[in-house]
Amino acid sequence: MRTVSRFFAILMMVSMAVAVTAGDGGANQVDGRYVNESGPWDMKIGAAIKAQLTTEQVDKSPRAPLPLSTVDIAALRAAPGPLLYRLGHSTILLKLDGRYVLIDPVFSERASPLQWVGPKRFHPVPLELTQLPRIDAVVISHDHYDHLDEGSIRFLADRADYFFTPLGVGDHLRRWGIADDAIVEFGWWDEVELGTLTFAATPAQHFSGRGLFDRNKTLWASWVIQSPDANLFFSGDTGYFPGFREIGERYGPFDIAMVENGAYNPAWRDIHMMPEDTLQAFKDLNARAMLPIHNSTFDLSLHAWYEPLERISALAMSNDVQLLTPVIGAPLDVTAPQPTFAWWQDSVRARNESIAARIPRETSISIVAEASSTSGR
Repeated sequence: MRTVSRFFAILMMVSMAVAVTAGDGGANQVDGRYVNESGPWDMKIGAAIKAQLTTEQVDKSPRAPLPLSTVDIAALRAAPGPLLYRLGHSTILLKLDGRYVLIDPVFSERASPLQWVGPKRFHPVPLELTQLPRIDAVVISHDHYDHLDEGSIRFLADRADYFFTPLGVGDHLRRWGIADDAIVEFGWWDEVELGTLTFAATPAQHFSGRGLFDRNKTLWASWVIQSPDANLFFSGDTGYFPGFREIGERYGPFDIAMVENGAYNPAWRDIHMMPEDTLQAFKDLNARAMLPIHNSTFDLSLHAWYEPLERISALAMSNDVQLLTPVIGAPLDVTAPQPTFAWWQDSVRARNESIAARIPRETSISIVAEASSTSGR
């Protein structure tokens, strides 16, 4: 099974291999394919494959069930908001001024074109699709499988009023049964108002495609979502680029910036931020609090499953950044978030104590001490 998984990972990396140079302005195309505004960039595919084959990979998934907060639907409906629920990976449910917004809904077991192979979720969803209230707007950042899930979209076809996507992504939705008049496609900096809410598609530095032959045929984006009492940013997938500062200048300050932090590696830093890049992006955006996303649900890189949260926690502490790490499924008050805690460290501690129990006592003492030091970072 490990051989199959590594083959799948390499296949996905090869399908990402592109090298483009951005034109002037946002949402430009070269030969019918979208390009980043801050290019050129490439994935360093040789280095990516070498890392996949040679890196000793440990703790790629949790060894025990992760803490999970089942969403209380009655409380959700009764609460005035603004509320935010992280449902796993980059899937976010918002309640803003009485309206419900669902970002990058992925409720399937695997983030994959096939449900028998590919990245499998670490935890159940804290809210089933059938339990969702009617959604006013589904927002999609780009068409990769861990952000655009066909099964979830098909289910939402008659349970959501609008689907907001970057340019070209709407074609996927039409094939899956979404009515054309329910789809609104955005270029970078395009805006639309839905009642009292404003949605703006903003630039990101990434790429798109769901197969080997559709690379960059659709656009990718980050999003700004504003209500009368809340201002939010959602990064989608992105490398660090100067556009974060412009987004902050145009739309900030933000109450919460939901910023990618996970599935990174130096070999593909241009399209997935390292934790240090995530911190700088947050500073550029002019946000009050950071919610790290794109972690703790799927194994999409070579690092330990808990490493993104450990590293961003240390960086936030040393840079006096308000970091929000709610248990998956727990409600978060957007304008007055309560302090959160390092929920993942119980799993890390249990793992180290399990290892210590299987080795001689003299060595186990030093390992437990080291684990305690690490968990306190």
